[in-house]
Amino acid sequence: MADEEVVGEARWPMAGAVLAAMVLTILLPASIRLGPVWLLPALEGVLLVAVIAADPGAITRRSRELRALSIVLVAVLVVGALWSTVVLIDHLIVGGPETESAGELLQAGAVVWISNNIAFALLYWELDSGGAAARAHGLPAYPDFIFPQQMNPRLAQPGWRPRFIDYLYLGFTNATAFSPTDAMPLAPWAKIAMTVQSVVSLVILALVIARAVNVLT
Repeated sequence: MADEEVVGEARWPMAGAVLAAMVLTILLPASIRLGPVWLLPALEGVLLVAVIAADPGAITRRSRELRALSIVLVAVLVVGALWSTVVLIDHLIVGGPETESAGELLQAGAVVWISNNIAFALLYWELDSGGAAARAHGLPAYPDFIFPQQMNPRLAQPGWRPRFIDYLYLGFTNATAFSPTDAMPLAPWAKIAMTVQSVVSLVILALVIARAVNVLT
């Protein structure tokens, strides 16, 4: 494909999501955070800077090393979010310091829930169709997710590509509706990831709300 046909995606939405996840990690109660308060934000910050330095501006550079670095960054975010989820659920069942106050519990639950949604949105964005750089050079014939604009090209401008906002919307709608509402998963990994996110979201919302109501009454 000619260079003029390459449609690169802006880096800042993805970087903004990572920065938001770093802030949310700092806001987590120490009892459910993975490691000291500086550990995950520092690691994520270093990886983010490395990714941006390797491909600043629009995301167009296809590199095995850069893609591996991006996947490691997303993996750190997902592991951190799932760790906090598991610990929070354990504390909800057996008791923990943040479960004695409805306000603290709702705050912790909201932070964990949003962190999971951001992490899964980044996971979908990074893995779908080979990643943002690969999508910039053209969508594959068999994508991992199918969006409405791909099913009906008349709904979008020529050369449309899914951007990070599309995956962020996918993540949040999957976490609230517990099912696909916009993009449909086609690849097995996409179906598994969406299932895990739905289960995580359902458990967090159900247990946190139930425990908060119990504390208040």
